[in-house]
Amino acid sequence: MKLGFIGCGNMAQAIIKGIIDSKLLPKEDIIASDNFEPCLDKAEELLGIQTTIDNKKIVEDCEIVILAIKPQGYFEIIKEISPSTSKDTIIVTIAPGITLASLEKAFSKEIKIIRTMPNTPSIVREGMTAICYNSLVEDNEVNKVKELFEAVGAVEIVPEDLMDVVVAASGSSPAYVFMFIEAMADAAVLLGMDRKQAYRFASQAVMGSAKMLIETGKHPAELKDMVCSPAGATIEAVKTLESCELRSSVIKAMVNCANRSKSIT
Repeated sequence: MKLGFIGCGNMAQAIIKGIIDSKLLPKEDIIASDNFEPCLDKAEELLGIQTTIDNKKIVEDCEIVILAIKPQGYFEIIKEISPSTSKDTIIVTIAPGITLASLEKAFSKEIKIIRTMPNTPSIVREGMTAICYNSLVEDNEVNKVKELFEAVGAVEIVPEDLMDVVVAASGSSPAYVFMFIEAMADAAVLLGMDRKQAYRFASQAVMGSAKMLIETGKHPAELKDMVCSPAGATIEAVKTLESCELRSSVIKAMVNCANRSKSIT
């Protein structure tokens, strides 16, 4: 199977590296294009894949084509490559807000399309990717694409009407988590801890807490209660966070994020 990427930035290179490291495909079967040649030079040097500046070559040579470009550039690229696609070409997108219906309309013909929404932790192979697809895609083709994204993290198949929720819940949420870690580290520095050490404590606490939630299967509230001793320091901190409406603020931010995702293009 030949796999092509139109766009070869950080996300594309992370996915490519995961695929090669997982031995899903040999590097010789992967080709990428980009209009920014330094990206291609970097991909050739670090990943050993084929590169080109010709987007049509990607479509003509590859069974699966991943559009790894900014959402604003999608329809221009689709107009360019559409005549080169065949009935067997599988187009995979990684952009928020661009629906299957709008993609089908842009291609102006029947085309197999799979929408995905990965997030930036894919760069360290701890990503979360959602997948939905149109009626022309067969189950074995979905499984092929699912396996590719599993090389950089977890994957869930969702109905398309949840894709904007996915953007809020995992696509954009690393930004919220980084802000939380930064705030915890700032507080530790205020209290006298070295900055580098503060980031280490805060980030390890977040990573360990997430792993604990996943591996125990316990409700987050139950795990929170395990840390909160009667009249203790933790419950005092929880009371403060509640008074600052932490949970309401997160919910409001995610709703706004999902709404924005619907109109991003």
